[in-house]
Amino acid sequence: MTAPEHGPEGGIGVVIATRDRADRLATTLDLLTALPEDPEIVVVDNASTDDTPTMVRTRFPRVRLLRLPHNKGALARTDGVLHLRTPVVAFCDDDSWWAPGSLARAARLMSEHPRLGLLAAHTLVGPGRRPDPLNEVLAASPLGREPDLPGPSVLGFLACAAVVRREAYLQTGGFHPLLFFAGEESLLAYDLAARGWGVVHCPDVVAHHHPAAARPRPGRRTREARNELLTVWLRRPLPVALRRTLALAATARHDPDARAALAETLARLPAALAHRRTLPPELEADLRLLERPAPDGPPRRP
Repeated sequence: MTAPEHGPEGGIGVVIATRDRADRLATTLDLLTALPEDPEIVVVDNASTDDTPTMVRTRFPRVRLLRLPHNKGALARTDGVLHLRTPVVAFCDDDSWWAPGSLARAARLMSEHPRLGLLAAHTLVGPGRRPDPLNEVLAASPLGREPDLPGPSVLGFLACAAVVRREAYLQTGGFHPLLFFAGEESLLAYDLAARGWGVVHCPDVVAHHHPAAARPRPGRRTREARNELLTVWLRRPLPVALRRTLALAATARHDPDARAALAETLARLPAALAHRRTLPPELEADLRLLERPAPDGPPRRP
């Protein structure tokens, strides 16, 4: 399926999925509501048990609040996209926000490049505005730059620093419910590219990310390994899926996180097989290129 030949009109909105982090969300909303673009903002509350709903309603009455009855993980972003009607949607987490002018720049790029489905921003981390290491990986993508797109093509991104064309996002179904959360971005990038939408890195669109003090989130490594393998089973050729599964099984012999990831993957495998749809050959070739080691180090993904 090819992308339509028209650009967005009607502005840009912001979707924030959050759960139990009212204080951090308040900081993010203070900064977003002060942006010169004055974007429409939807907060999707993943069944918080703290005072998130009250805080949003009392301190930010112009922000729309969408309360979910249970935690839907990354899929909550789709609820937010459906709630908005702007043709362009920027994602934030409750600890990230957009630099002044960047949303206007993103909307302009979407209008000027009708095939652009998702742009991955340049991310600055913490008060020191340290460039996220992913920026360099995206900028050096070996996939090159297509003439009708505004940056190098990529097949990965950071969800809290991404802007999507609403039509493209909904056409693919958005973030996949099977993955829930952690490493959910790759599958969406694959599905957008498979439908003909451009996925690119745009370094002049800037997002800020201020994560909490570095400490491992319980179960994060397990979810990331599980979702990486589920994504392979959902979209990659069978030999690739089998090889990756055997590799995780070998690691599971001495790594409890890998062991848990393997068990969770196997429990979800029937659902993954029911939704399995392999990528077009040219896209699979792009992924293999990304998985080759760089001349001076590890694979160049995403």
